[in-house]
Amino acid sequence: MPDLLNVGLIGLGVMGQRMLARLAQHPRLRAARVWDADPAALARTLAAFPALQPADSAEALIASPDLHTLYIATPPAPHMVLSNRAFDAGLAVFCEKPLTVDFDAARRTIARIAAEGHRAAVNFSLASSPGLAALQAAVQGGIGTPQAVQIALAFAAWPRPWQAAAGAWLAERAEGGFTREVLSHFIFVLQRLLGPAQVLQSAPDYPADGRSAERALTATLQAGGVPVQVQAAVTGAVDDFNRFLLQGSTGAVELRDWFGLQRRQADGSWLGDGDPAALRQRGQADQLDQWVALIEGRPHSLPGFAEALAVQETIEALLAGQAPAA
Repeated sequence: MPDLLNVGLIGLGVMGQRMLARLAQHPRLRAARVWDADPAALARTLAAFPALQPADSAEALIASPDLHTLYIATPPAPHMVLSNRAFDAGLAVFCEKPLTVDFDAARRTIARIAAEGHRAAVNFSLASSPGLAALQAAVQGGIGTPQAVQIALAFAAWPRPWQAAAGAWLAERAEGGFTREVLSHFIFVLQRLLGPAQVLQSAPDYPADGRSAERALTATLQAGGVPVQVQAAVTGAVDDFNRFLLQGSTGAVELRDWFGLQRRQADGSWLGDGDPAALRQRGQADQLDQWVALIEGRPHSLPGFAEALAVQETIEALLAGQAPAA
């Protein structure tokens, strides 16, 4: 049986807890050591997962000699510092997005990864999904010539109810907001499919307090010569609605509610392609398998830091706003 690979986790909020539950089901990845700046979060985690070993600090966790990889689930500000410490310790890094709040630090880190051969990836959950595979097949000729992309998001509240324990930063303009947290997943899909996106027009709607995150965003982009429309807002009664529609000259493929997948037939009707819950399970299982490949230095489909930074550059351009060209 292949050896177990020990994971250290820094950040035990919502994403950290979800990752712990997923790791418990994987045959090779084993959560071993954990740390959080909040002692209460650390205590709750140890009560729920008593086999875990707590660390005294982030630095002490990274220095643990039994680890193979580090999972970073903190807010974005410390991501680059923690990643570089992990590289110093010879660890593979799997980091939550947004990647950074310091683009210069991210570029220096990306240069180091390239020069020194470090192993690093970012958690865009759709990277290993059957839906992305279907969209890639569609772009390669399954729906003819790509003609348009539509991205739509809606949230009854932001942050979403399940994010309430994640911290106030998610509701603030400096690091949070749905554009960074959710739209970024679909900009990742767009740019992996069609290449770099250019923001032609963007109109974020911010509250008047100067601190809170956006409440709505409309934008027009172009990627690979294909026009892209974005409509997103905190509105309606659904906690989390999302839709990514790729239209081609002979058909269309749609992602809906993350892992749901359907195709438009020649007669104009839509046909679901698999059970969304089963597709989600497949995608999440494959992501962990790809993480194992990253640790072992094998080819994998996870987005690296450079790809994640390219996504964030598009996201920050959207949040900055841009008037349409005259």
